[in-house]
Amino acid sequence: MITNCVANEGFEISPRFRRTLEDRIARLEKDAKTDEAQVSALLDGDHIHRHMRLVAIQRAEALRMRLFLDRTRTRLPRPLIAL
Repeated sequence: MITNCVANEGFEISPRFRRTLEDRIARLEKDAKTDEAQVSALLDGDHIHRHMRLVAIQRAEALRMRLFLDRTRTRLPRPLIAL
């Protein structure tokens, strides 16, 4: 969990790490949407409950990652030519 003191200090992440997180967020959201669409094919109430819990966890994790990205800055790449 990110505390206020860490969020206030601010930190930078690499562009590659940002892209990795953005890709993971997109996969989580896509999987949640697909899993939710499959609920109608399930018959057992417990299975439906566990499946919907999975969907909720996927969406919560995607939101957690989005909030993390909102609190970070992307580090500028190093210059190709020495200054």
